Amino acid sequence: MQVIPTRFAGLFILEPKVFGDHRGYFFESYRQDVFEAAAGPIAFVQDNESMSNRGILRGLHFQNPPYAQGKLVRVVQGAVLDVAVDVRKDSPTYGEHIAIELSAENKTMLYVPPGFAHGFYTLQDQTIFQYKCTGYYHPQAEVSLAWNDPHLAIQWPDLNPILSAKDVNGLSFSGFSSPF
Repeated sequence: MQVIPTRFAGLFILEPKVFGDHRGYFFESYRQDVFEAAAGPIAFVQDNESMSNRGILRGLHFQNPPYAQGKLVRVVQGAVLDVAVDVRKDSPTYGEHIAIELSAENKTMLYVPPGFAHGFYTLQDQTIFQYKCTGYYHPQAEVSLAWNDPHLAIQWPDLNPILSAKDVNGLSFSGFSSPF
């Protein structure tokens, strides 16, 4: 597995080595020693999975401390545009984002550490998205930022995605005070 650093401290891309033959393929989707060499000691406590059709946008979400979560995300079926926004107020990349396509085909994964808002837009029907979390879900600690905030300038593939009620009412980036 190859670990690819990004310009965001603590956020990195993982590209697994895929072994394929006439039967199909095999790869390690998680390996603790490789992961901890890149991120330090981390314990994942919860695995989540969602299925979404094309045109769904989920995010941009994070949980306030002490319930902040790191997430190791990947696509099992389909494809997404995955986005993480740095909300760590003392970070040199505060307010900046990374956008990367994750798909069943490329098998690329992204580790999003605590202090980032995270979201994705589904590029194909019946996309299955999985993520390992370093903290448990606490709905009372969850924050949703406006996916289309002009300050963030995220180039989503669709300006009229299908959204949940909480994502329709996301906070503006300039209107919230970061707890990180």
